[in-house]
Amino acid sequence: MAKISINLATGSFQQEEIIVGIDLGTTNSLVAFINPEKNPQVINDTGKGLLVPSIVHFNALGDALVGNEAKEFLITDPANTIFSVKRLLGRSYKDVANHQDTFSYKIIDDENDALVKIKAADRFYTPIELSGEILKELKARAEHALKTPVNRAVITVPAYFNDSQRQATRDAGKLAGLDVLRIVNEPTAASLAYGIGLDPAQQK
Repeated sequence: MAKISINLATGSFQQEEIIVGIDLGTTNSLVAFINPEKNPQVINDTGKGLLVPSIVHFNALGDALVGNEAKEFLITDPANTIFSVKRLLGRSYKDVANHQDTFSYKIIDDENDALVKIKAADRFYTPIELSGEILKELKARAEHALKTPVNRAVITVPAYFNDSQRQATRDAGKLAGLDVLRIVNEPTAASLAYGIGLDPAQQK
């Protein structure tokens, strides 16, 4: 579904690379693109739905499941099922230590860089790595639906995110194989969506 353009210098046809927009949410995430009719379209890959639960589960071998498949383990294996990781991006252990009881998984202090790490399946993961797993899933869904490689993206973040949290989001995108062209504040993204006719409610 990638667009084809003509290189005026050579007269040859070339494929234009698609740039996707990603809402990396606390509860759910989604990925969208501008379709050939110049309209924004949220990707519904193989009928799985528009929203991807922002949940990562690790089995005993350390293999990751993301989305609805991971959500099934919230009750049966909560210690190895990570949710709300967005709240930990770019945060120090001191920032979140008092909220440890709100998570079913174990959060520890990474003394090397003063950030948090999360224990699952006897391994330790950073919030950046876990967010990267969610972004990998969104990237894979986009590539499957659009039948073309997806390497560039714009990602939304809350307006209150500080520089550390924004950089952590960029780093997560890099781990997922994405060149993050821009970090956009969620209120700005909602205003843009309204202006071009996309229902902002679809993003939640």
